[in-house]
Amino acid sequence: MTDKTTIVLENIQSRKSVRNFTGEPVTKACLLALLKAGMAAPSARNRQPLAFVAVTERNILHALGEGLPFTKMLFKAGACIVVCGDSSIDLQAGATDLWYQDAAAATENILLAAEAMRLGAVWSALYPMAERENHVRKLVKLPSEVKPFSIIPIGHPTGQDQPKDKFKAEKIHWERW
Repeated sequence: MTDKTTIVLENIQSRKSVRNFTGEPVTKACLLALLKAGMAAPSARNRQPLAFVAVTERNILHALGEGLPFTKMLFKAGACIVVCGDSSIDLQAGATDLWYQDAAAATENILLAAEAMRLGAVWSALYPMAERENHVRKLVKLPSEVKPFSIIPIGHPTGQDQPKDKFKAEKIHWERW
């Protein structure tokens, strides 16, 4: 393996869900790098039906955390990114129900980029839970054609959260089940 391959695989294996942040702000430059990583994700028929909302305002981060049951880490996060599907983009036949797969790929790209940048991040689901979607929609003022898929709290990790070894050889089947 090349050095680059080793680095990429180590980044994937060391990625973790970070829920404990220092409260330090995340710069716009860092957020832009994360957003570029999200936009580099694969997209069904390359339609790219995604949109993103980056949030750094403390009052909005707190309000989001207050209304979402599993995102209390937003109180200490330096920022968050809301990954959304934009239904105003023509998805063409055969790709109309795939926007959420594109959003999942973008979410994972952002998580991996955050790990590479030594930031912490965690995937918090919004779609398909209407109550969560509506809470986020209202606070970040999403237009009706935009559907929130996930919210990713991002910040400087305290070091408390550690990666888990999730490899299980018994889940692998070669050639046939």
